[in-house]
Amino acid sequence: MKIQESAENYLETILVLRNRHGSVHAIDIANELSFSKPSVSVAMRNLRENGYITVDSSNNISLTPQGLVIAETIYERHTLISNWLISLGVSPETAAEDACRMEHVISAESFSAIKQHVLSKGAPETEESAS
Repeated sequence: MKIQESAENYLETILVLRNRHGSVHAIDIANELSFSKPSVSVAMRNLRENGYITVDSSNNISLTPQGLVIAETIYERHTLISNWLISLGVSPETAAEDACRMEHVISAESFSAIKQHVLSKGAPETEESAS
């Protein structure tokens, strides 16, 4: 299930926006990520062609089951790593930035070990915003 980091970021953003607003349009993604509408449109076409999203007649963007699995995986990594770094004394801004990079490259094995460590220590697992 390896896809490009940019695609993972888009899928994660769609998940976050859906949870925040209920529906997602390309302009919402462009505003959230500070990207141009044409750039987002190209990315949405690629995600749709690869089976990660669907777009209905009202231009609402939805994650497919495959896209949702990826989005939830990246979001979980982001929130857990970010909160873990904050619990270690890293500023929230730096923790979020670092988590955004780490969430894409960490192996499943290493993430699982960090998750088990964090959960065994009782550290919070979730955060309101994602990368």
